[in-house]
Amino acid sequence: MKKIELGIVALSHSVTQSHNYAVVLGEENGSRRLPIVIGGFEAQAIAVAMERMTPNRPLTHDLFKNAMDTFEVELQEVVINNLLDGIFYARLICMKGGELIEIDSRTSDALAMAVRFNCPIYTYEFILDAAGVILEDSDQPGMDDAPKKVKRKRKPKSKEETTLTSFSDTDLNKMLDEVLADEDYERAAEIRDEIKRREEG
Repeated sequence: MKKIELGIVALSHSVTQSHNYAVVLGEENGSRRLPIVIGGFEAQAIAVAMERMTPNRPLTHDLFKNAMDTFEVELQEVVINNLLDGIFYARLICMKGGELIEIDSRTSDALAMAVRFNCPIYTYEFILDAAGVILEDSDQPGMDDAPKKVKRKRKPKSKEETTLTSFSDTDLNKMLDEVLADEDYERAAEIRDEIKRREEG
């Protein structure tokens, strides 16, 4: 079966299941999108890697990557290989010492690993036919078409959040270290955005 390459185009709160998130995969050379509902922890694991954040201590997926690196196992690609009763299935395609190894995985975990290894993500035509949607309006919830960019659902800004501009660069970097130590990645992203805005401005 011919494999179709996908990329992560959005990560947002699920519009169909509260307390869950939807990761939206986009066909690399087409207009179809594949939305997959995942849990909050898995969404955080993907977002942290996409945003290039460094947690104070390794998250579970970081630990798994470190173990694979230590034992010289290379993740070559992730394949979303089946869809049964609304549940997506995936496999990690790995290489060790010239030997190909396939590991069964939850799709959300496979995506979190793919981001960390910067490896391609694939699926098959029958899965896109069954669960894919064609993106026509980029304003649809959870279907933002910004390529390879994680989209966080922002909470209304509190008074504290609106005053980030009043902090010095040194204070912002200190705050960033503190919130990362507390594993408050949403707040860390806001501080990082302010730092980046200043660097670009």
